[in-house]
Amino acid sequence: MKAVALKHTGTPEVLTVSEVTKPKAKPGWILIEVKAFGLNRSELMMREYEGDAPYIQLPRILGIECVGIIEDSSDSHFKRGQKVVALMGGMGRSFDGSYAEYALIPTKNVFSVNTDLSWEELAAIPESYYTAWGSLFESLQLKSDDILLIRGGTSAAGLAAIQLAKATGTTVLASTRKENKKALLLETGADYVLIDNGTLKQQLYSLYPQGITKVLELIGPVTLFESLSLVKKNGIVCMTGILGKKTTIDNFYPIKDIPSGVYLTGFVSNTPTQNAIDLMFSLINKHQLKPRIAAVFPMEDIAIAHQLMEDNLANGKVIITL
Repeated sequence: MKAVALKHTGTPEVLTVSEVTKPKAKPGWILIEVKAFGLNRSELMMREYEGDAPYIQLPRILGIECVGIIEDSSDSHFKRGQKVVALMGGMGRSFDGSYAEYALIPTKNVFSVNTDLSWEELAAIPESYYTAWGSLFESLQLKSDDILLIRGGTSAAGLAAIQLAKATGTTVLASTRKENKKALLLETGADYVLIDNGTLKQQLYSLYPQGITKVLELIGPVTLFESLSLVKKNGIVCMTGILGKKTTIDNFYPIKDIPSGVYLTGFVSNTPTQNAIDLMFSLINKHQLKPRIAAVFPMEDIAIAHQLMEDNLANGKVIITL
């Protein structure tokens, strides 16, 4: 089969399509015929430097998510030809992922879906929307009367979070560093756009002098302390993303750095469940949400697709179709 296996780290040009052995189903694992997959920042990190880490064994087929149909259901409850999504669980890191015509995935990370979305649209959903859904409804406990700031709103997860939050009736503020991205955020559904230029706190307090109730933090440790200062008492900040490319905080002093009465939580998308996927698609179907797709490429253009993401020129999800 055709696949994109990372042999060594480097610039996007290290990603090329080659012929590899098609995997075979085995107990506890399902073989999926991949129809499409979305690109994720974690895959750019793998290609750029993480592939050199001692816990990664190269060559490795990248890809932490995909959509497709069951080719071989093995010992699972799935049926051949059934439409499914697959994500996380070590895809593209601990074992070969979705940058291929076929992917062998643990049964626990494969989920049936009820949707009329096209393969391209469906491919924009799994990781971005599940990350947004879990952050909003599991960690932030979002309600219709909340005032929510999505910090890093132009990311794929940020755009998904805007849609999901607005479907719930929440007032949504979204931030971006670039003035020319304001229209994108408003078109997606944000009520207000804040420009992250060093005056974000002043902009927010001009709208809500008492502060807001929830923050979805997708930039990460770079802006986390400021985000904690934006919520009123009993407010919640959910730390989900690391778009700021900093993963840890030096000299973190929780008693001082977390304001009294403010809650700090987080969300990681490592353990999706069929129930969570069903609830997410129920919301998507009810409100007829359509993911924002930045570009669609064939697998042969994987290097171009990676470069587009790396240059931060994608206004939405970048999709590869097979």
